[in-house]
Parts: sequence; structure tokens; C-alpha cells
Amino acid sequence: MAAGEQALAVDAPRRAAKRLRPPGAKSVGWALMQAARLHRGRIGDRLAELDLFAGQEQVVQALAAAGTMTMGDLAATLRVRPPTASKTITRLAAMGVVERRTEAGDGRIVRVRLTEAGMAKAAAIEGIWDEVEAEMLDGFDSKERRRLRKLLRRAARNLAEAAGLDAHDSDAEAEDDLEAGLD
Repeated sequence: MAAGEQALAVDAPRRAAKRLRPPGAKSVGWALMQAARLHRGRIGDRLAELDLFAGQEQVVQALAAAGTMTMGDLAATLRVRPPTASKTITRLAAMGVVERRTEAGDGRIVRVRLTEAGMAKAAAIEGIWDEVEAEMLDGFDSKERRRLRKLLRRAARNLAEAAGLDAHDSDAEAEDDLEAGLD
């Protein structure tokens, strides 16, 4: 092999690597996935102290806010399919965090609510979320935080609609609009 051919052979992997940018170089989705993965991991580490797994805290917090919910309402609020919500509720019920009751007169309707132990976990989860959010948004001002929250809600709504899921965001958007008017 001639010297020129050797130089080209050595440079080929470098040229290829230069053309192949990291997947997240210009992708909002990639950056979002990386941030979400790191956030979920951080939350998961903290939730383990409460004997909970990542994802279960969302159910506990939704029930803490709403009081009692049907399984359908819970699934819609969390933007998951009903079997996913049901599986999580089954696990949380086994831990004594939630209780299920069938609707009087229609046993097909199941309502869930937190137990006393569940309310204690909800309070602890609130603290964990606040701490991890402070870590994640360190250096963001209130306007940047509000804008990011609004953009992420819009992106979630778009994806929920594309997947055929019900999007429950009107209260959150109204709250953001109210906060924006206060600045």
C-alpha cells in the first residue's frame, strides 16, 4: 500500500467519526430523553429510601391531590393505559399505600385512594421532588423554569394526542398563565 493510501486509510475512521455526530447534537428528543433518564434515576435512588420505585410516586401524588379517583381517571391523569395504572395500584395496595373500593351499584367501577401510610409517603415524595427539581434547575431563573414547564407540557400534550390518550393539562396551563401575569 502506498503512503498516500495508508494516510487515507488512517484518516477514514476520523472522517467518518466527524460526520457521525452524537445523536443528541441537534435533537430535542434526545436531550429530553437524557434529562428524563437522569431525572428518573435520581428520583428512583431517592424513592428507594421509601421502598417505592420510580413511577409509583406519580400515582401516590395524583391520589394525594385528588383524594379518590376511578382507575380510568387515574390512567388519564398519568397518561398511561388502564392496565398500567391497574398493575401499579395492585402493587401499591399490597404495600398498604392505597385501597381500592368498587362502586356501590356498579362493581365495574373501582375507586382508589391513599391510606394513612400512603399520605405519609405522599408528604415524603413531595420533599424528594422538590429537592431533585432544585438540583435539576439549578441556575434557571423563574421565567426560564415557567417557560420550560410550559413547553414540556405542550410537547407531552402533542404526544398524548398522537397516541390517542386523553390530555389533562388545562388547570396546569391556567396556573402558568396566571403566574406569567404576576411577573
